[in-house]
Amino acid sequence: MTRRKMSGIMLICAMCIGIGGSLANAQDLDTWKPAFDPSGAKYTFIVSNVSHPVIKGVYAGFAIRDELWKRTNGQMYLDYKPFSMLGGEVEVLNQLQMGAIQGMSVSSVASTNLGPRFGLINLPFLINSFDKLDRFINSGQLFEHFMRAMEHQGIIGIDITGYGNYGWATTIPVKTIEDAKKVKFRIAEAAVNQLLYKQWGFNPVVMPWPDVPVALKQGVITGLDHAPTVCNITKKFEVAKYFTQINYAQGLFIWIFNKAWFNSLPPDLQQTFVEVVHDVCAQIREESKQQELDEIANAKAAGIEFFQLSEAEMAILRQQGNAVHQQYAEEINRLYDGDTYRPENFLKEVQEYMGYTP
Repeated sequence: MTRRKMSGIMLICAMCIGIGGSLANAQDLDTWKPAFDPSGAKYTFIVSNVSHPVIKGVYAGFAIRDELWKRTNGQMYLDYKPFSMLGGEVEVLNQLQMGAIQGMSVSSVASTNLGPRFGLINLPFLINSFDKLDRFINSGQLFEHFMRAMEHQGIIGIDITGYGNYGWATTIPVKTIEDAKKVKFRIAEAAVNQLLYKQWGFNPVVMPWPDVPVALKQGVITGLDHAPTVCNITKKFEVAKYFTQINYAQGLFIWIFNKAWFNSLPPDLQQTFVEVVHDVCAQIREESKQQELDEIANAKAAGIEFFQLSEAEMAILRQQGNAVHQQYAEEINRLYDGDTYRPENFLKEVQEYMGYTP
């Protein structure tokens, strides 16, 4: 697809979804301009992300762009659109499925809208540390099966980057479960998260990520279900001055692409593309581990208070959260025509592999 044609499609999408704030974001994007002229690329394609590229897992898009340009000798140009420039994730997933854009790094929480199997990563206390995530990635056919969650929708998954451990950023100190019940938590537009907060007995507000800043400032929400790296970099700690480290799940960006577009590429470029995504994602995952430590330290230095629940209360959250494993098992275990690995109980296999106990 030519660069001119893709620019036209992007303009139409922008007009349809009303991307307010895109001009301001264009200034931010000046920082991330490529050090090369992409106008001569034979293949130009658009990839979206909702967040800020200072986050390592988001920045991966620019790293893939530059490495892909290098390895294909300027044949492929990844036109990366972070900052929610194309809208919220549910909107962009629809654009991707229709082929209006070619890829996105979708958050693990939003990914379940088209790939319920991706909800596996959101299940509480299953893959809830950097070490556990590494173990899962190296699980062979289990991880490969996980990454095929959207193939029945015409979307392929290639690899993942992350943004750290989920907890609660709040406007009041949350040191106990009773404290948490006083908070209006923003959660993502995702089935697993809604089931989990229902089991926990909390007060969730389902909201697209671009709507969060205003809602937080206006008190529509008084807390966020998110990772400290994201909360600090995107300035949510300017309003929510407290963070409770629950570490119940790892936040991921799953790098997904329109299958028809990918199959339209020459075989040699398909191979190079996949290799670049794998290589960059592996490096970025390592950098993300250190970034979480750095951002927590930065937040503490700025006066943000961090808390942890007692072991007894964490045990309550784990026990209540186990019900979500059971409730969502059917969605995770569902098989599709294109699945080459066909386990009888995929969730159980992952639970056993990860050593999960409620």
